[in-house]
Amino acid sequence: MGNRRKSREIAVQILYQLEINNADIDDAIKTFWDIHSPAEDQKEFTINILKGVLRYRNEIDTIIMKSSDHWSLKRMSHVDRSILREALYELLYCPDIPLKVTIDEAVELAKKFGTEKSGSFINGILDKVAHQFSDKKPAA
Repeated sequence: MGNRRKSREIAVQILYQLEINNADIDDAIKTFWDIHSPAEDQKEFTINILKGVLRYRNEIDTIIMKSSDHWSLKRMSHVDRSILREALYELLYCPDIPLKVTIDEAVELAKKFGTEKSGSFINGILDKVAHQFSDKKPAA
């Protein structure tokens, strides 16, 4: 597994933990590092994702709400919401990561951590957002 893929997994797990426990981000990160000991380059990309998601969370959540027909944020599972936030941060604020990579990685995370319907749900929302913001990122 590539370092960025592993970093995305870690970021989603920590975002989930923050949702469930209402924990402080620094405490959540330290706890995860203490238990799992990821590589330094995984830590760097993970922290970039986490800080970015938290910095732009209101904007990201607004986009999720506008792009998810008949689904409020509260109705979404914590896992799906965490994956969407991570992916939308990448999609909107990481121009070096191609759209296709962001969407593919999010769908894989959904398959690994979500329900059997999570992959298609997340793909649908991200595809909709990607079409709205396609001028901001390079195609794969």
